[in-house]
Amino acid sequence: MSTFQDSQFPSENDDPTDSLVRMLDVEPSTPLRTTEDIFVGHTLAPETPRVFGGQVFAQSAMAASRTVDDDRPIHSMHGCFLRPGDVTQPIVFGVERMRDGRSFSARRIHAYQEGQVILSSIASFQTPAEGLEHHEPMPDDVPDPDTLPSPEQLWGHVDHPLAQRVVHGRPFEIRYVTEPIYLKPSESREPVNAVWFRTHRKLPDDPVVHRAAIAYASDYTPMDPILRRHGMAWIDPHLTMASLDHAIWWHRDARADDWLLYTQASPNASSSRGLACGRIFDRHGALVATTIQEAMVRVRPGADRT
Repeated sequence: MSTFQDSQFPSENDDPTDSLVRMLDVEPSTPLRTTEDIFVGHTLAPETPRVFGGQVFAQSAMAASRTVDDDRPIHSMHGCFLRPGDVTQPIVFGVERMRDGRSFSARRIHAYQEGQVILSSIASFQTPAEGLEHHEPMPDDVPDPDTLPSPEQLWGHVDHPLAQRVVHGRPFEIRYVTEPIYLKPSESREPVNAVWFRTHRKLPDDPVVHRAAIAYASDYTPMDPILRRHGMAWIDPHLTMASLDHAIWWHRDARADDWLLYTQASPNASSSRGLACGRIFDRHGALVATTIQEAMVRVRPGADRT
């Protein structure tokens, strides 16, 4: 395992998918024990000046999974983002073993930097069992991801930090079904969003890694339908946004290195907060996961929302 000092920032030749896999590989494999199980994670390829929320959320899922038997996969996690994370500092994960029952296990995970909690979450694990089966169908009018433009085609020529980060700085390729709103507002004011996503390269065949990677990517676009509804773009200088909490329910196994469809809708925005609900489907139409996120959305005077 590389040290934090020599792997914090990738070189031009580093593959972002490799950085994602190493980032998810929290240390050590067998945790240190105090009153909690202790792990350490690092920010190997910073996406933003602060720790990306999806990263610490996914690392929390990996840490908690290390304390549960392999035959009892994680099926839900609910987290509250309490403080911004510092990309230059390691993150300590403390996992409390709250309960191990016959079918379910529960874990409480705190992510710490400099002694302060930056994320507090609860995760649940279940031994797979036979039972009732149904799921919401995937929308039937969604274009195939191979027919949609890549981030490189859309923004590779744009000399803007956000555009270059989307093109080169992410371990996932995201192809928009709805009109992207990074650099300009959408003509539509419908509070919805849809993207296909997958990692750039193949991931290890560990289902825990794939569930954590899906959790990581699930934090990319939930705020888009909120902004779309109000005619705003991510680069608006009057806009300040931050995830307040995030929840994900994994329903079925899926690979994060194969295309997954992520649809989102925002049912509400009020009191400087916006809510978004998401569905993640595989290419065969199976519902893989459901997400809910609430974000702080503050708009300073002067924003153009015509």
